[in-house]
Amino acid sequence: MEIQGKKIKLRDWQTRDIPVYRQWNIGHHTWMEFDGPYYPKMTEDEVRLSIERINKRIEENNFPPVRERMNICDLENDVFIGQVSSYWQSKETNWLSIGIVIYDEAFWSRGIGAEALDLWCAYLFKNMPELARLDLRTWSGNKGMMKLAEKIGFKLEAVFRKARIVKGKYFDSIGYGILREEFERKY
Repeated sequence: MEIQGKKIKLRDWQTRDIPVYRQWNIGHHTWMEFDGPYYPKMTEDEVRLSIERINKRIEENNFPPVRERMNICDLENDVFIGQVSSYWQSKETNWLSIGIVIYDEAFWSRGIGAEALDLWCAYLFKNMPELARLDLRTWSGNKGMMKLAEKIGFKLEAVFRKARIVKGKYFDSIGYGILREEFERKY
C-alpha cells in the first residue's frame, strides 16, 4: 500500500528499508533525544528480532487491512526516512493515538512531518469510521513535535506536570487531540 503526498509518500515495508532501519536504531542518534527519551531504546537483540518480524511480514505480504504503521519515504527517490504509527489508548472507546519519527535531521523542519501526519490522519479517519478523535502524545522538551501538532490542527488537551524525566530533569507530558469534524473542516 502507498499513499502519495507532494514531498513524501507513506508506504509498506520493502526489503531495502531494513538496513536503513537497522542503522537508525543501533547506537545513538539525535532523533533518540526527542522520541520518548524517558523510555529505554531497543537493544541490538531487540532490533534484530524486530527486523526478523518485519522480514517475515514482507515475505508473507502479511500487512493488516488497516495499517498500524507505515514508512515515510522521500517522494523523489523513495528513500525510507521515518515512520508514522498508531496505537490504542483505549480500544473499547475507539481512542487511538498516533506517532511519528523522522530519523535523519536533514529532513527536519522541511514540512515533511506535517505532510506525513496529515496523510496519516486522513488515512486513519477514512479507514476507521468508528474513530471520533485522534490523539498525539509528546513531552515539553520536544518543542518541534509540539509545534507540529498545533500546525496540523491538534489542540492542546492535557499537561501532566513533571511527569517525564530526561537526563535527570523533570518535564511535562503533553497530550494533543483532534476531532474528526475538526480534521474534516480543515480539508
